[in-house]
Amino acid sequence: MIKIAVNGANGRMGRLIASLVKENEDMELVGVIENPESDLLGEPFDENLKFVGSLKEIKDKPDVVIDFTVPCATLTLVEDAVAEGVAVVTGTTGFSSEEMEKLKAAGKKIPLLFSPNMSLGVNILFRIVEEVTKALKDKDYDVEIFEIHHRFKKDAPSGTAMRLAEIVAKTLDRNPEDVFVFGRKGFVGERSSEEIGVLAARMGDVVGDHTVYFATFGERIELTHRATSRETFARGAVVAAKWIYGKPCGFYSMFDVLGI
Repeated sequence: MIKIAVNGANGRMGRLIASLVKENEDMELVGVIENPESDLLGEPFDENLKFVGSLKEIKDKPDVVIDFTVPCATLTLVEDAVAEGVAVVTGTTGFSSEEMEKLKAAGKKIPLLFSPNMSLGVNILFRIVEEVTKALKDKDYDVEIFEIHHRFKKDAPSGTAMRLAEIVAKTLDRNPEDVFVFGRKGFVGERSSEEIGVLAARMGDVVGDHTVYFATFGERIELTHRATSRETFARGAVVAAKWIYGKPCGFYSMFDVLGI
């Protein structure tokens, strides 16, 4: 039985992940963590568990903690996980480059899986985009990435869009700081051949749409993933938690889970 804790347990994703863990016959939900300043601390989450403010307060030590929060909360969790020897699966987005280095460093001490999108389908898209980019390298194709999310999403562009852009830039041997374009307004001149556009829209209750365009004169390729339910991300996180259980220290991704 894999013992699971959920960080950000009262959020929409946290509640959904917790419910899936409880339904899974191979898992046991042993802890639910919320902001240490939350009014929920000490209040019941369900008939068996109460909200706590940190991983260290969970009496029955988990094997894996699943995290969908914000960067500062994730980094605090990871520090505690290193101290407690607990594996981490995180889908938090919005990390700076320095914060990502901290996550990678933690992966030397505990098993840590990071993915800006836990959907199995999106991670297949990541691989397909890499292969298409390789095939079209030096073939005069413009690359633009467009994402849509619900009106409540706080960061933009999405972590998934940024990951897609990073894959394209790395494959094309381009420096992201030099080629990423996040918006266009006014008389900006012609598009350079090196640019990689990353554009975001926020509307209604869109769970998450991502499209990568490869366009040249006379044709356009569109690779799209559309999420219609948050459950796809939650299920992916549960699959990742099963996979990472018992793994050695390392900084993993959903590619490792999928074996691609």
